[in-house]
Amino acid sequence: MIKKEDMEKLAQLSRVAVSSEELEVLKNDLESILGYVSEIQSVSEEAPERTAGSLRNVMRDDANAHESGTFTKKILGAAPRTDGDYIKVKQVL
Repeated sequence: MIKKEDMEKLAQLSRVAVSSEELEVLKNDLESILGYVSEIQSVSEEAPERTAGSLRNVMRDDANAHESGTFTKKILGAAPRTDGDYIKVKQVL
């Protein structure tokens, strides 16, 4: 519990003009803050043990669905204009 004299000294050191009504309100607020700080300090600092839980990988394996070049001739045959193994398009920029 904080004494009224301590609050007056704190206000004087802070160079804050405080009325007696405000002093009582500030005293209650400071007691609440200090109580909260002491509660935080009492918490254990040990890190919680990590567990995997029910985590699972939902992504598929990285595997080629087909061999490279399998559909190249079909795609090039469907394109309106080609140049070797490239599809020609109109200039974009």
